[in-house]
Amino acid sequence: MIEALTKIIALLLLSIGSYTDIKTREVPDWLNFSLIGIGFGIAILGSLIFNTWNYIIYATAGFLLCLLISLLMFYTGQWGGGDSKMIMGIGALMGLNIFNINYTSFSLISFLINILFVGAFYGLFWSVILSIKNRKKFAKQAKKTILRSKIINYTLLIISIILISAVVLTKDFLLKTIPFLALMLILMYYLYHYIKIVEKVCMIKYVKPDQLTEGDWIAKDIKIKNKVIASPKDLGISLKQIKLLKKLEKQNKIKKVLIKEGIPFVPSFLIAYITALIFGNLLFALLI
Repeated sequence: MIEALTKIIALLLLSIGSYTDIKTREVPDWLNFSLIGIGFGIAILGSLIFNTWNYIIYATAGFLLCLLISLLMFYTGQWGGGDSKMIMGIGALMGLNIFNINYTSFSLISFLINILFVGAFYGLFWSVILSIKNRKKFAKQAKKTILRSKIINYTLLIISIILISAVVLTKDFLLKTIPFLALMLILMYYLYHYIKIVEKVCMIKYVKPDQLTEGDWIAKDIKIKNKVIASPKDLGISLKQIKLLKKLEKQNKIKKVLIKEGIPFVPSFLIAYITALIFGNLLFALLI
């Protein structure tokens, strides 16, 4: 009963978060903190009903694991604050059975692994749309960067063909894993450069201070008389900084702010969760 309840709550709150992220490019704090609170609340309730500490231990372990992942993704600029807090809430709600970690069927580990796959394709989907809309600028920048070295590109193409052949022809799962992971590294190399090009030509834009929302990423230092008002180092602009920028705009000291527009990433969490429910761990489902 508790497991079924957590699945329903996770689906509901991930759906709400996906809707708000697509519509407003942010996930409200009340939703994320509610998710964290509900996760620990259900864990406490389960521990009281069944007279065991296991539920609380699982919720805490799941929360801490997702906290570490969220901090890594946030401070490397991959996720925003809303994305990070939502993953922490899911970690607390799903829990992590540290005594019997499940890698194959539906579990927190399967969900997190699925995020890697789903997130990559989801980010690629949004990036393709943006690159098509800005195809001339994109093609020009690609020629200057990733397409510049023909030797590297041809070498990686040959290696990729060999690795794909090894994955297809090998029947043993463990032997398949090595060339598969090597192939993923090559893919990540190109994906990294592709995303960087998309960010540079498609996601950097000027907005007025009254168009800013808390957590927006500043792309360039905002200075007034050599005093830094906001910076990319802030890892998201605060409400206090937005208020100050609006005041400076009224004083005609600033007109627009250069920001990096992010991708609404929470929908990828929802897709990863649904695929975990249906298929379990996508890595195992693809390779076995």
